[in-house]
Amino acid sequence: MEALRLVLYVLHMVAMLAIVVGPLVAGRGHLVQVWGARIQLFIGLGLTGIAEAGDDPVNHAKIGTKLVIMIAVLACAEIGNAKGKRGENGTTLAWVAAGLAVVNALVAFLW
Repeated sequence: MEALRLVLYVLHMVAMLAIVVGPLVAGRGHLVQVWGARIQLFIGLGLTGIAEAGDDPVNHAKIGTKLVIMIAVLACAEIGNAKGKRGENGTTLAWVAAGLAVVNALVAFLW
């Protein structure tokens, strides 16, 4: 079970990298960022399930906070990408998504 958790954790961090680097790829909302956000959300849910199955207690307030932030990251990435496809400026939303992903990591490590 520990090996699965470690693999999911590494993939979770790679997905975060895609979210943070996404705006740098094209200077606007980008599909790399959208898929990074989607993957990070689902892997995060998987990591939470593994933590629930273990013996250690899980901080549900922290998980709930991280889930709300992650939904905001996904929404900003999706909307920024859609605006970019239409030729509108999706740069701001792409950077907001990247910033919120960093905030989410800070919540994970500091709480």
